[in-house]
Amino acid sequence: MTQPHIIIAAGGTGGHMFPAQALSEAMLRKGWRVTLSTDPRGARYTGGFSHAVEIRQVSSATFTRGGLLARLAVPFRILGGVFTATTRMMREKPDIVVGFGGYPTIPAMAAAWILRRPRMLHEQNGVLGRVNRAFAKRVDAVACGTWPTELPAGVKGQHTGNPVRAAILERAAATYTPPGDWPMSLVVFGGSQGARILSDNVPAAIALLPEPLRDRLRVTQQARKEDVERVTQAYDEMGLRAEVTPFINDMPEKLAEAQLVIARGGASSVADGAVIGRPMIIVPLAAAVRDEQTANARGPVDAGGAIMMPESQLTPQSLATCIETVLTQPEAATRMSQAMLSVAVPDATERLVALVETLAGAE
Repeated sequence: MTQPHIIIAAGGTGGHMFPAQALSEAMLRKGWRVTLSTDPRGARYTGGFSHAVEIRQVSSATFTRGGLLARLAVPFRILGGVFTATTRMMREKPDIVVGFGGYPTIPAMAAAWILRRPRMLHEQNGVLGRVNRAFAKRVDAVACGTWPTELPAGVKGQHTGNPVRAAILERAAATYTPPGDWPMSLVVFGGSQGARILSDNVPAAIALLPEPLRDRLRVTQQARKEDVERVTQAYDEMGLRAEVTPFINDMPEKLAEAQLVIARGGASSVADGAVIGRPMIIVPLAAAVRDEQTANARGPVDAGGAIMMPESQLTPQSLATCIETVLTQPEAATRMSQAMLSVAVPDATERLVALVETLAGAE
């Protein structure tokens, strides 16, 4: 029997790549041949992928980066990528092609549409991204990570949830230690686009906390490389134990230990916090074109597991008030933890795998 083959196409952000990684892990366990189609930006996130995954870098580009000449060249680079993907797909005849969004998704999804191969999309956010919106009516299914998801007229979505990495899933529903008169852990992360505003406000907010509370805190904070030194210095001046780094390598462990998480509203960030079950303060990225991070936060906020703080309301004082509210009310914090678990979809990967197998088998 021929080994079934899946091509996974994903763009160059963690929000696209982490769910793609989760699906790749599951399909490998089921004996599938797995190919990842991405671009140089996405390749930076492939360190967590199994060595058994064939990684291909495709010719793609974005209209939002570079000068005028670079932008004028974008359509030609994309067309080149589509041509290459189509000729290769004609030879390989994959059983299914799954796109997770981002411009590198275009060549694989276009080729699958041209050749009428089984194909589907997974949208992580509560609002479709540009590429997924363009292909939503040209695929066999649209799997939705956030529910409800705003979809184009005539398109029906299937709620699968957002797959999380195996390392996160291993900590699913980890026992929550409520705040109290003991050392407490605060985890802060914001992604490459959104970490600066947290670097500006979180240390200043912690400085405003009552000294007995502040003295019990230890902080793990993601910061942009150029901000690490000043954020570290701010915590050092408070005498507060802090780890400030451009990338939190042991995120599952840090989340499991946390009493409170402050984060942006990226779909993967929200999914990770929900699966492990940690109270969150979510600061949606105001620059997000479709305001998808507000949509992502809505479910946890409505359930009572998270506090949403728009950027327009974010100040050191308002943030300090929220932090103090959560960390001085252990029963309420425990309820927040349970509420986060109530909106989690820990079997999201299994739901997505089932959909993949159904579509692949329907050819």
